[in-house]
Amino acid sequence: MSATASIAVLPAVVDGQLDDAVGILKMLIEVAVFAAMIYAVLRFLGETRGSGVLRGLAVLLGTGLVAFVLLIQALELERLGWLFSAVAPSVVLGLVVVFHPEIRRAIVHLGDAPIFGRFFRNDGKIVPRLLRAIARMSKERIGALIAIEREASLSELTENGITIDAELNSYLIESIFFPKSALHDGGVVVRNDRIVAASCLFPLSQNPEVDKRLGTRHRAALGLSEETDALVLVVSEETGKISTAQGGKLNFDLTLEQLEQQLEDLLGRRQAA
Repeated sequence: MSATASIAVLPAVVDGQLDDAVGILKMLIEVAVFAAMIYAVLRFLGETRGSGVLRGLAVLLGTGLVAFVLLIQALELERLGWLFSAVAPSVVLGLVVVFHPEIRRAIVHLGDAPIFGRFFRNDGKIVPRLLRAIARMSKERIGALIAIEREASLSELTENGITIDAELNSYLIESIFFPKSALHDGGVVVRNDRIVAASCLFPLSQNPEVDKRLGTRHRAALGLSEETDALVLVVSEETGKISTAQGGKLNFDLTLEQLEQQLEDLLGRRQAA
């Protein structure tokens, strides 16, 4: 091949390599987008309270869908493929209708997701304010039940409570749990630096190994910690002792120093008084 012919072929080779590079880049972008979507869906299902049914259904449908598509393509089942294409939209619509309360709740509370809350949170006073309220209620033997939201949204609980939506304040917490207060029954939900709702009903633990002498507040704290990653604070009305529930475990008779350490670990850094 002459030098002139080689020079003429060179641009074509360069163009081919450039096309290949662009094709690989597009493929990587597509894979990244799909991976991000799958991660987002799994993360949402994992963080949502009572997500076991939805998560199982998603896995079942996803596995069945992939297997069905692979079977159609491998065996070239054209009629079955046509039927699948015709029925799939109706199935999707049916699932939307069946699960519309969950979908609506997810959309309404999208802004409550912790990933957004981190950009706006101002929790420099959370720990000292909580500690002051807990210390006074413990001294006066005022029963209290406080859930601090973490990754898993507690919006489903706040919907059934009384909306407060006020800045976290130790005096407000004490007022809520004062025995003659209309809101003292039930629990309080704290999100970032705000009291979201009061008089919320927490799920009671159904663990058969739990001590039968355990009070309702402690059972509710344990039950919520079994279903979510929330840290739940309890003050006993009978003894004034402080307990916490996290990860399905109860920690009894804590000192204020131990409680402070747990709160600081929860929020990820030391809080300024």
